[in-house]
Amino acid sequence: MGILDTFVSYLPEVKAPFQKRLPFKEKLKWTLIILVLFFVMGHIPLYGLGENALQQFEFLSIILGASFGSIISLGIGPLVTASIVLQLLNGTGILKFDLASHEGKKKFQGLQKFLGVFFVIFESCIYVFMGGLAPSPSLAGTPLFLQFELLLIFQLVLGGILIMFMDEVISKWGFGSGISLFIAAGVAQEIFIRAFNFLPSPTNPEIASGAIPALFQSLSIGDVTTAALMFAAIVSTIVVFAICVYGQAMKVEIPLSFGRVRGYSMRWPLNFFYTSNIPVILVAALIANIQLFARLLEKWGHPIFGTFSGNNPVSGLVYWIHSPDLVQSIIRGSFTWGQVGQAFFYTLLMVGGAVVFSIFWVQTSGMDAASQAKQILNSGLQIPGFRRDERVLEKILERYIWPLTLVGGASIGLLAALADLTGALARGTGILLAVMIVYKLYEEIAKQHMMDMNPAVKKFME
Repeated sequence: MGILDTFVSYLPEVKAPFQKRLPFKEKLKWTLIILVLFFVMGHIPLYGLGENALQQFEFLSIILGASFGSIISLGIGPLVTASIVLQLLNGTGILKFDLASHEGKKKFQGLQKFLGVFFVIFESCIYVFMGGLAPSPSLAGTPLFLQFELLLIFQLVLGGILIMFMDEVISKWGFGSGISLFIAAGVAQEIFIRAFNFLPSPTNPEIASGAIPALFQSLSIGDVTTAALMFAAIVSTIVVFAICVYGQAMKVEIPLSFGRVRGYSMRWPLNFFYTSNIPVILVAALIANIQLFARLLEKWGHPIFGTFSGNNPVSGLVYWIHSPDLVQSIIRGSFTWGQVGQAFFYTLLMVGGAVVFSIFWVQTSGMDAASQAKQILNSGLQIPGFRRDERVLEKILERYIWPLTLVGGASIGLLAALADLTGALARGTGILLAVMIVYKLYEEIAKQHMMDMNPAVKKFME
């Protein structure tokens, strides 16, 4: 670890602000700047790109916050993969970090950045050398082909590093995290296009691509099947929005009092979705990476993870981790009982994966009972009727935090799976992530605004 620590110490980083709490306008400014840069970079094409075999994975690009064929084709994939690997290593005890100390957190974050750089380079090479993003086939067998491959790798690495630092800017100078912001931006763009696009559909020029104009057009010409599909997609999207907002509003509130000031009390809220959208992001990114590598391996002649027919997996592991659109199959009359087994396995994977990553995230992000108890006591608070002792408070919090971690993780995984199976616009997982990200961002902005408006609240939070 000595050599690794030395290498990590030389990695550049975004300087943190001097003041402990940035003003609302300052955070909003940096958030908007990074968001605009993200959209601009998504429209910068890779120079020398001749074949883009990844453009068919439109849904995966949304989950990964990527734009295949642009300079940010990697998106947040390397960052999330690095987080998954490090959480597994820390959770299994292979690597141990004292996340309660400043030094332990610094080492954890430094190693995570090192792994992020590694996966940026690794995934760039995989995408190019395995044909996902390749130069023009007419150059195959010439020295120019290799030169263009290296140029593509350089551009992908550059884009991946920029995304990494943009995420760091958001984390230190903006609202929320860059990973969440990029996912929400991609999903919002996709939902808007799929809902309101008036341009004709490539498969049916008589009908618009957007669900809302297509619904009215199909009704006007008597196309009941298309109208039912569009109506089902719109209803599914609205239902996912409603359930997600309702679940986000569910909280368990623990009564607390100020130890030194009698008569004043407050409530410590613990969300039902205790780990928020992080477990779903990690599971979705893991599935996305498996599907991407499976497609590239199949093209290379080694279908280890399964095979595809067009854009749909038809065999192997990728078939079972792919969610079938049950509602669309029922409406079109193409429903088979094999899809039930596929849907069951996909649901089991989403629920189980969300629970596992919820546990790992609680342990590695300072959301466990011990860390929360220490934070409460450092704020001068205590639970009325109990001794002001960290061990006592930890035992009480464990009664709430572990059930919320397990049940909340399972619920968010189940909701994501059911949303995918019902065929919502931009896929259910993407909508679920976007709603939770925007809701959490709204809460953080409201909290920041309240602190700026009320100096007493700001002083307490500091």
